[in-house]
Amino acid sequence: MRISLFRGQGSALTPTLTSAIHKSIVTDPVFCSFVGLDGDEQSDTRHHGGMERALHYYPAEHYLWWQTWQQAMALPEPAIAWQPAAFGENLSGLGLTEGQACIGDVYRLGEALIQISQPRSPCFKLNLRFGYGQLSQVMQLSGRCGWLMRVLEEGMVAPDADLTLVDRPYPGLSVKRCADILFNGVRNEDDLLLLTDTQALSPGWRQHAAHWLEHGRVADWSRRLLGPAEFRLPQ
Repeated sequence: MRISLFRGQGSALTPTLTSAIHKSIVTDPVFCSFVGLDGDEQSDTRHHGGMERALHYYPAEHYLWWQTWQQAMALPEPAIAWQPAAFGENLSGLGLTEGQACIGDVYRLGEALIQISQPRSPCFKLNLRFGYGQLSQVMQLSGRCGWLMRVLEEGMVAPDADLTLVDRPYPGLSVKRCADILFNGVRNEDDLLLLTDTQALSPGWRQHAAHWLEHGRVADWSRRLLGPAEFRLPQ
């Protein structure tokens, strides 16, 4: 499957908030290290980047869905066009969505070997990026979040590289199912145990599942999805 590569540097999302969500297409071969593509920056290293979140893949076919949603809701045009890289992804292509890709999937991308580590957890910066106060919530509820990946083997990647599936150790745990267990379902011990026992799932996601199992109460996602008060847009 042919994919496109994107990377970016931190810049102002608002007068008081910096983000590296602004990505540009990569036109020359680039080195993919254990922490991502050379030249790609993360402004908030607590919540973004690192070895478990080195790369972000977003399915290109979702952009038409977002455009349709915007029109159906009679919303004004977004602050940025519905096109690949708009969600701050590093990789995008047609033919692989959250219902098809699975946690732990291993792919060859040029010389690099990469693995799906977790679904993306959308945050309030997407609301600011597009100008819609509810976008992050719609993304989470719809399951159109994309996913994050770790790098197993470093290497050079051409800008028109193919993404080729090498191994699928957890065929029963799609990215969408994984996200729905934590985000969109009622508490189910068997499902939560599945997440805690999936070794390829990132430690953070396994900890979320373990916390829900132990304490019996769903996590509070409101600050992540809506942001601090000064950044909240009308719903």
